[in-house]
Amino acid sequence: MKSKFILLTVLIASQLTFSQQRTCGMQQKMDRIMASPVLKQKYLEQQAKFETEYQRLITEQEAFSKNATTVNNINATILIPVAVHFPDAEPSSCLQNLAQTQINILNADYNATNSDISQWTAASSFFPGVNTGNLNIQFVLATQNHPANSGLSNGELAVTFGTNFLNGDDFDPTWSGYMNLVCRDAGSGILGYSPLGGVPGDGETVVIALSAFGSGSGCSGYVPGAPYNLGRTLTHEIGHFFNLNHTFAGCSNTNCATQGDRICDTPPSNTATGGCPTPGSTVKCGVNTLTMNYMDYTNDACMYMFTAGQATRMLAYYNTIASQFLTNTLSNNEYLAANFAIAPNPNNGSFTIQFKDLTNTTSIEVFDITGRVVYENNFNVASENYQTVNLQNPTSGVYFINVKSGSSIVTKKIIIE
Repeated sequence: MKSKFILLTVLIASQLTFSQQRTCGMQQKMDRIMASPVLKQKYLEQQAKFETEYQRLITEQEAFSKNATTVNNINATILIPVAVHFPDAEPSSCLQNLAQTQINILNADYNATNSDISQWTAASSFFPGVNTGNLNIQFVLATQNHPANSGLSNGELAVTFGTNFLNGDDFDPTWSGYMNLVCRDAGSGILGYSPLGGVPGDGETVVIALSAFGSGSGCSGYVPGAPYNLGRTLTHEIGHFFNLNHTFAGCSNTNCATQGDRICDTPPSNTATGGCPTPGSTVKCGVNTLTMNYMDYTNDACMYMFTAGQATRMLAYYNTIASQFLTNTLSNNEYLAANFAIAPNPNNGSFTIQFKDLTNTTSIEVFDITGRVVYENNFNVASENYQTVNLQNPTSGVYFINVKSGSSIVTKKIIIE
């Protein structure tokens, strides 16, 4: 009798352990794509364009590392218009708030501003040469120029309810040009899935299970469930959308650029890691496993970083598909704010402003905390994508820059030391 009890206990424990394993449906999604001659051909063509851009970007970064003053490496923030769809829900302010909570998590994770990234300070000793990655990106719920049949007016958030988005499929041309997030049943035991390299121009989507979307107490029918209740499932799946494979894609014993996940600063691994292991306690392919990486399978509370190499790969893929995202779905000020950058900041009164994807005549105005204008200039962004500003004998302190393009104006703060 005692042996039967022990056996039953072991079986129950093993079932509980299995139920706690993160599950991602990316591979099943890719199997469906590769089984379709049309989708396979389109995928291969997109990947060929990506590889060209990836190599260009790596070459550019290597050149930049030798000359840190290169102006063309000042990167404006990437802006991604997002639409969230709850196909089986009634309109709810709770779900709108949950959608924004999930967006906030993405922005923290992809910009390395998440609070738990502080754990890397201690963990990094196990991974020499590995640095955290920052994509400099902002995911924003779209508010303008929604699809005609969406039922949404200008100014309303791109959050839909009860529309049976995609009719159960993974594409909807109506919503092309958005980063589409669909919260629905992702499949038996699957927390979410995305293609390995998404196509926003086709209205492709990332699917997240009802119990893995957002964080906190959730809403009726959409309650995040531990240990996947911190919104990291979507962080993981959007990594796939931007062409990141799992870190456990295989050992790379001869060439890290062509084997495994094809990223050289992610230690190779050939099996997923679940649960919440102590950093440095897991070894695969003969090296410590980067279990805290978003592209492994650990619990939400125990994954907290991308590597610099992963950020480069994602940036290369974004550059490949950037033209597919709609830019008129966000407010003009949001678009302007995301398309210029200031460096260095702080500075000594000399700095550069670089613009990206702007064509209008643009004005720059610098003023101090009293409102006194200390610099102003107008120029055509189409012919000059950056401006060097040299303030005359500035005093140390806080200054503000107004950048005006068309009817939009954005203010940013700089510090002069």
